[in-house]
Amino acid sequence: MHGRHRARGAAVRALGLVALLALLLLTVWASLMVGSGRVAAADLLPALLHPDRTDKAHLILLEVRIPRTAAGVLAGAALGLAGAVMQGIARNPLADPGILGVNAGASAAVVFALSVLGMTDPAHYIWFGFLGALVASLLVFAIGSLGRDGATPVKLTLAGAATSAALLSLTTSMLLTDSKSFDQYRFWQVGSLTGREPAVLWQALPFIVAGALLTLFLGSRLNALALGDDIARALGQRVGPTRVVCAVVVVLLCGAATVVAGPIAFLGLVVPHAVRLCTGPDHRWILPYSALAAPVLLLTADIVGRLIARPGEVQAGIVTAAIGAVPFVLLVRHRKAAGL
Repeated sequence: MHGRHRARGAAVRALGLVALLALLLLTVWASLMVGSGRVAAADLLPALLHPDRTDKAHLILLEVRIPRTAAGVLAGAALGLAGAVMQGIARNPLADPGILGVNAGASAAVVFALSVLGMTDPAHYIWFGFLGALVASLLVFAIGSLGRDGATPVKLTLAGAATSAALLSLTTSMLLTDSKSFDQYRFWQVGSLTGREPAVLWQALPFIVAGALLTLFLGSRLNALALGDDIARALGQRVGPTRVVCAVVVVLLCGAATVVAGPIAFLGLVVPHAVRLCTGPDHRWILPYSALAAPVLLLTADIVGRLIARPGEVQAGIVTAAIGAVPFVLLVRHRKAAGL
């Protein structure tokens, strides 16, 4: 009887995963069709197979809609996976990728590139965001690993909070003395899918694919870590190396997502909470659900941003926080969402 119940639960979760994939495809379709400038469904395949740059619809699809939609899928999947992994290793339901100093490190490095090095091309200074995210995360992990117990969730959280505060102060001090850099930084900082060149997406793709592939091996390990370090060791898990691999995954995914879309907050926090209500605490299901649900939310936010302020737009990072805040408050008040 117990085995039959478990099999039925797995079948329901598999069907949910298929439904979520269908919803993602529908959102991708809407992202390609909705926006300023008329594009018909019949224009999509000809634009891909036989692009004609004298055709306005083809030009909109090739130069704007397809890169923008691809950026949403890549950044969303990366942030959803990173949030699920981060909450798993920190055993903290309110943890998000920013807890490792990713956003603060990326912001400080971008401001350094703008203000000190004088860079103005986003294709160049966004890579400083990746480098800053990497350095800040390594610094947080090194500080959190000090002491006999190694990198415990509490020490990682405290090290991340302290490092983020220090980097935020450094970023603010650089911006206060350079108003020109502040104008460029504030557009990047809110998080956006617009104006992303295909070359940038191709450069970020290997990092996201590598991070996503690594997460395939983390589901059962995160389940063991969720039971506590002692029980995880008793089950044969090597706690320290597992946390190192998880930290590498978070850095790869968050750094690449920051390159693609800027420091979009909140997505990695709210999506794993939402999918956990459907899947339960099993990370083998939470990870693929998060990888599909986060792009749906990000693309939906981007589409809403195109529609609510026409002919202008509201950036996806702002809309994501706005439409995700209320459901998140309801989720954290839910008894099942209070723990992992």
